[in-house]
Amino acid sequence: MNVDYCLTETPFEYRHFCWFCGEPKHLLFGFPHNNWLVFNCPHIPIQIPSCKECYQFAYSAKVDSIWQVHVHVKQQLMKHYHKDLAIGLNWTKEELENSGFEGGTFDGFQRSAWFMYEVAKGRVSYKPWPLIVNGVTLEYIDEKETFYFDGMRYPTIDDAINHYVKIFDLNLNFFKQVLARVGDAKFSQAIRYSRIYIGATPQEQRAALADISINL
Repeated sequence: MNVDYCLTETPFEYRHFCWFCGEPKHLLFGFPHNNWLVFNCPHIPIQIPSCKECYQFAYSAKVDSIWQVHVHVKQQLMKHYHKDLAIGLNWTKEELENSGFEGGTFDGFQRSAWFMYEVAKGRVSYKPWPLIVNGVTLEYIDEKETFYFDGMRYPTIDDAINHYVKIFDLNLNFFKQVLARVGDAKFSQAIRYSRIYIGATPQEQRAALADISINL
């Protein structure tokens, strides 16, 4: 199909940036596009600036709006930077600087790890500017809200849950049940509580859930 795109207006200070992650832009991503037919897109066909990597992620998204494309791109960035994001959960910058890895097998890790963590965190957490066409701001439409935790902006709370489950090898179902009982405002407490019961039997998990009001 041939699509007549409207180029969105980019604020002057962001004119060289990718709308998805804030890295230098290289391409214009248009949505909808020929790779995925959309019959109920809630906005007009638009183009936005994108870096090469986000462009590839965006083009693979099988969704119905540019905001859903945005979520998909963030999820792919989290997968791509999974190990780098884990650095910030297992180390502090000061701990890495004083780790004593200089000159050894882990020398490269010590020098680059925190930088890579900050790059990964920045790209995943980057908040895009509003989409404006001909002076009119497109109404933001998304089924799920972003989730903020520990200085990072996750596409959805489910992405935050899956990230911590993978990093700390938590039981997904148990962690979700803990979180359901305490609420997402106590996300950090839910993580700590779930880590205590890594490897617990189903019976031990049930007992832990029954005691949760006492322990948290």
